[in-house]
Amino acid sequence: MVILLDDDPAMRRSLSLALELAGYVVQAHGSAEELFDAIQPEQSGCLLLDLKMPGMDGLAVQEELQARGCTLPVIFISAFGDIPSTVRALKAGAVDFVEKPFSTEALLARVEEAFAEDSRQRDQYALQGRIASQIRELTPRELEVMQFVTEGLSNKEIARELGISPRTVEKYRARVMEKMRADSIADLCQMVATAPDAVGNGRELGSDI
Repeated sequence: MVILLDDDPAMRRSLSLALELAGYVVQAHGSAEELFDAIQPEQSGCLLLDLKMPGMDGLAVQEELQARGCTLPVIFISAFGDIPSTVRALKAGAVDFVEKPFSTEALLARVEEAFAEDSRQRDQYALQGRIASQIRELTPRELEVMQFVTEGLSNKEIARELGISPRTVEKYRARVMEKMRADSIADLCQMVATAPDAVGNGRELGSDI
């Protein structure tokens, strides 16, 4: 879905028609309040936000949506774009900034890119969630061993750090690989790099060894 926010009725109709003819489902709004009432954080697609509007402008809308947990890619559209606004929008996570007037082809190309970015983000969130779930299966000792392993320590070095035997380390290591569904140490390292917050949370929440 393309969610459109523009205070100009003629622009809303024109953009909605162009997007619908291209096969997109469009939800158009004339004010930030309308958008906030209708949008669902789990919606997929992208946002087209007008930069300059009465009341809350597009940048403020972007910030509010992020505070509400909305991760949809944002494309700003405006006849009054300037470098500071563009930089601020892009730093806040916007994927593009298009100045009016623009061609339909140019806009559709950017919307397609935004949909691809949304798909990549959702795949990444799903992967992080799966890894976090697997990390929660680890005991605190298994979590310690996993961290040492992914830091490149050998079984003997880990044994010295934890005050246990190398054979015991090997057992923990095997259980870590099984619980994390890791095919190799490189695979395990990639998982830890993908979901570092989950590793930290797992350390804090663990209770048994």
